Amino acid sequence: MNQELKRTIILENYQNPTNRGLFDDDSYIKVNMNNESCIDEINLMVKIENNVIVDIRFDGEACAICTSATSIMINTLLGKTIDEIKEIYNNYEKMINEENYNEEILEDAVVYADIAKQPNRKKCALLPWWGIKKVIDEIGK
Repeated sequence: MNQELKRTIILENYQNPTNRGLFDDDSYIKVNMNNESCIDEINLMVKIENNVIVDIRFDGEACAICTSATSIMINTLLGKTIDEIKEIYNNYEKMINEENYNEEILEDAVVYADIAKQPNRKKCALLPWWGIKKVIDEIGK
């Protein structure tokens, strides 16, 4: 994917993020994630039915990288099983940490493949994904 397309995807997901806005519904698992080193703080609501993520919503104050990463993550994970999500998460984390990963399963999340060149932005790109991992760990208990 070329740099211009990556920028376009990031900007579109920052300006028009998927599923922004929370509501009161106890059937969702809720997590709050914040980055101590910057302003990023997001709240996630995740609905899982029959081992499949059927909805993810978010809100909060976050930079362009974190907001777009959250929106792209939502688009990537909706409709996936918990096992598929674990595999996607592991590959995303490997990509961010410059390890070998399967690019094909990451869909638009590959726009962050070069984020390691800006180490201070890695947490911004990882924060929503850590939230999903927290949800998966919670349901696995």
